[in-house]
This record gives sequence, C-alpha cells and structure tokens, in this order.
Amino acid sequence: MPNSEPVRLGRKRPLPSCPNPLFLKWLTELRDEAKEKGLKTQYTYQKAINSLNKYPLPLRNAKEAKILQNFGDGICKILDEKLQRHYRENGEAPIQSLTSRAPPPGGADNNSSAPSKKTNATEEPTKPKRGGGRKKNREYVPQQRSGGYAVLLTLFRESQIPGGKGYMFKMELQSEAQLLCDKSFTVPDLGSKYTAWSSVSTLIQKNLVIKSHNPARYSLTEEGLSLAARLQSVEQGTRVASEFHSEEAEEEEAVGEAVVDLTVSDEDDDEKEEGRTDPTERLTCATKTGSGVEERSPAGKSQASQAASKKLNGGCLQPGTYEIILCVDFIETTGGSHHCKQELVKELQRNGVNFDVRKLSVGDFLWVAREKLVPVPGQLRAPVGRELVLDYIIERKRMDDLCGSIIDGRFREQKFRIKRCGLRRPIYLVEEHGKAASHLSLPEATLQQAIVNTQVVDGFFVKRVQDVRESAAYLTVMTRYLTKLYQNKTLICRSRELEGDAEAEKGEGGTPFCSLMSFAEFNHGAMKNKCQTVREVFARQLMQISGLSGDKAAAILEHYSTPQSLMTTYEQCASEAEKEKLLSTIRYGKLKRNVGPVLSRTVYQLYCTEGALS
Repeated sequence: MPNSEPVRLGRKRPLPSCPNPLFLKWLTELRDEAKEKGLKTQYTYQKAINSLNKYPLPLRNAKEAKILQNFGDGICKILDEKLQRHYRENGEAPIQSLTSRAPPPGGADNNSSAPSKKTNATEEPTKPKRGGGRKKNREYVPQQRSGGYAVLLTLFRESQIPGGKGYMFKMELQSEAQLLCDKSFTVPDLGSKYTAWSSVSTLIQKNLVIKSHNPARYSLTEEGLSLAARLQSVEQGTRVASEFHSEEAEEEEAVGEAVVDLTVSDEDDDEKEEGRTDPTERLTCATKTGSGVEERSPAGKSQASQAASKKLNGGCLQPGTYEIILCVDFIETTGGSHHCKQELVKELQRNGVNFDVRKLSVGDFLWVAREKLVPVPGQLRAPVGRELVLDYIIERKRMDDLCGSIIDGRFREQKFRIKRCGLRRPIYLVEEHGKAASHLSLPEATLQQAIVNTQVVDGFFVKRVQDVRESAAYLTVMTRYLTKLYQNKTLICRSRELEGDAEAEKGEGGTPFCSLMSFAEFNHGAMKNKCQTVREVFARQLMQISGLSGDKAAAILEHYSTPQSLMTTYEQCASEAEKEKLLSTIRYGKLKRNVGPVLSRTVYQLYCTEGALS
C-alpha cells in the first residue's frame, strides 16, 4: 500500500476577515475594560462581538448594526460616538480599509492575520476557565498601600506580639490597617460602592486569611503568614531607605548650627520614631510636657499600661485635644409634641450646652469626646475629628410614653438593648408631669413599680424630674460634670468586642487613662434592624413570653444557644414531666434565682406543642 499523507486537522480554508475591524476593535476594548473592573457588561460586549464576527457585510455606521443580535441602543450610541471622534481625527476615510490599524485583542503583534484576530476576540474570555494561561499560576501579591496589603501586614504584626490572641476583630482590624492603606476601609470612593475592606473577601478566597467565630475573627493561614512576612521585610527595607535619606538631609541642614530648637522638629521626630519602631512594640502614646518636648515611656512600665496601649485603635486623645459634646437623638427634637421637644432644644441653647442632634441607634442622649481639629486653609469642609463615646447613656420617658411602652412591649426590649450596647452607666430619666399619670391606661402603682424595678433589678440609675425644663437642667449639669471628670484623662479607642478598662488607670506621669468605643462602632453595633444571629433571634423569641426577662433569657442562652439545641435536649428527656422541668433549675441574675417550673413549662409548650396553644 502506498504511504498515505498525514491527516491535517482543523479548517481547510481560513475564515474571512471581519469587514468591520474598527467596530470589532472598539467592542473588544470595551469588553476588556469591563472585565478589568469586574462588570457583568463584559458578557454583553462579548455577545455583540460574536454577532459582529458572523455578519459578512460592511457597516457604514452604528445605526445599521441594530439589525444584528445583541446590539442595543446603548452599544450603538457608544460606537457612534467613537466613530464621530475617529472621523474628526482621521478624516472621512472609509472605516473598512483600516484592518491593519485594529490591534488584535489577544495581544499578538500587528502583523497577525485577520483570522487570528477573530479567534482571539471570541475566545479570550474563556482562557482563564481552561487553565492554560500564565495568570492562573502567578502568585497573588497585593499592591503596596492597598487594602489587602494593609490587612496582611496588620494581622502579621498582631501575630508577632508575645502572648497575643492571634486574631483580630473587624473594627479593630480596620482601625489598625487604615494607617497602612491609602483608601478608606469604611467610606467608598466617589462613584464606587467598594472600600478597602472589600479586598478581605479576595484574601479569604486565596486562602491567605481565615474568618471564624461570631463576632467574626480574622487570622492568617500558613500561606498568608509566609506572604505577610515577605511584605513586612519589604516594608522595613523601604522605611529604612526613606529614613536614611531624610536623616542625611537633616544632617546637612544642621551643619554649622550650634543651637537646635526642639519644639520646631517635634512632629518630625515623632513621625520618624514611629517609622523606626514596629507598631507592636509601641507601649504608649507619646505625651508632651508644658515646654512641648516629647517624653518617652520608662522601661519599667506596668503591664496594665502596656496592655492598654496595645489597644490603640487609631491612636489616643490627649487631655486638652478633645471636647465633651452632648448627643441628642433626632426623635427628641422632631415629631410628636413638637412644642415640648423644641422647648428642650431652646433650654439647652439657653444654658450654653454644646450639643449635636443626630440619629442614635439606642437611647435618647449620650456624650462623646470629639477631637479638636483646626480647619485647613483653602479646604471647603472642616476636617472631622475622631469621636469616642463616654460610658453614660440616657433613656428619657414621660409617664404616658412609659405606659405605652409597657403595653406594647418596648419597655423591656429597650432596657435589654441599652444593657447590651457596651456603655456601663445607663440612666433612666422619668418625667412625671404631676398628676398626669392618674389619667393613663395603667394604674399609677404599676408605673411606679416598673420604675423601681428598672433601678433595683436592671441596675439603671433613675432620675425623676417634673417636666422638660428640669430634664434640660439635668442634661446641662451632667454635661458640665462629665467635662470636668474627663478633662485630665487620656482617652484610648478600643473595639467593642474587647474588654475595656472599667476604671481609669494611671499612665505615664500619673496621667489617668480610660478606653472607650468609637461612636461609629457603637452606633452600628446597637442598630435594631441589623443582620442578627440565630442566638439573637432566639433571645428575642424568649423575651416575648410574659414574665421572661432579659436576664432569664440570657441564662437560658448560656445552656441552649439555639432552638435546635433546646429541641435536641427535649427529645433526650424520658418523660413529659422531665421536659416541663428542664429549664426550671437554671439560675439567672445577681441573686442566682431559679427560672422556676411555671416559665419552664411555658417554654416547653411553646416549642413542643403541635397546633394552636390553648
């Protein structure tokens, strides 16, 4: 048999070139641009490219392309604009004769043939799926000063602290990482919905960061630890080089000067010292004496001071650098009895109280320590200072409002949320209004008993006043008292998930300090309609039962955190009597009393009775 010729696979005849190369080029650029930004419009452009490649006739303008599939008004308008710009720059040359000017979308050189152009234009989006490109095998390294870069470095430095916890909470991580990132972790750029925190999902997908527990805890994997260590070495090398050049310049300027003014270069020295020292080794904030010369912390500093200073999330507020401001919930100034609410505002203004009306997620009044910042010349808006929430929060109630809140269930729910908001000094401000309580739906004795229970059982400080004017007077006195109380204290920002300092401790030079939450974290954490866990929903369900208070619900949750765990325990009981008494011996509150058989039976009937309850 004669030797047969080898079989050739593939097309015997090359595909014809696209008769509309400029339109193909522009659509390919639009698709690639949308792909880089992660937009879904890349698939729309790809469908238009496929339709254009199948069309064998030349198009004189984009309006004629409307007859093709996947060419809508939006795409045609974009192509028309590009075509008019092309005519202005190159004249009225026929667009079909510019095949050589259209660069291939696949990255080949300009001398490649038209068939290869078509193949690249239609197949490029599917290359990553087939795993043949080099991008898939390339290691992910975040760009310097980006969100992922800042998160990796911050978690790495936290892991290097001797005896550290090895993880960070979200608010804590955002505040620490913000110092290493040019983009905000909380506020998106203009025209975008993404922040620097959006890069954390990429780090989790790349198996560099682990997210666990609730509230979420973030820590590094082995791969993330290795990558972060390399980023840290590069960061230190860059820092050392910049310091070396800055020190050389300072030495040249200091030649021939016999006297050095320490107050002039105080800020620069502080910045250089921060650059030389790893953030995990900084023990305290720098303090300044009356002469303006910086003093460093002594070597024999107490462990309590070291622990407190390691909680510096975004720095601290030194005495004299902040002011105490009363925050008033906007509901207290609008709606309802408008005259009485405006009278409160007028009384505060008349008393010279520095207050701010804003939306509070819980409570009616609280106080913040706001950083004092000088407006920048030439800048439209004044810079916004940091705000730390003091440990005092007030819930204001008129007798008629107290009556209504007891009837509709808001009374217990509001107290429960205030006790869990993270502030340690809750205050209940009750406006009695003389004999007005005698005309309400509930007996006055019931209302008075509710007020006493709030003070004795729930641990609130109850302040009784007669009217709005006395309420404004009490708020004025409290504002001035807190201003004096905190005027000599160094305030340290802490995360809500971390244990704060219950009492102010002594820092450097005998200056007391205390740790407080930021206002943004407090208000977000106290939101009523935020995304809730199963445990939180279970607690709300239990508190709907008559007689089951927040303390009792919290005690039950310590033993059974979800309805499933409670139902599983019910199934393991041997008899109905044992099921009914399952929760009766659980102890709650400060006095460690039992929940009791009545409530235990009620909970059992609620979750285990089929059909309607009798």
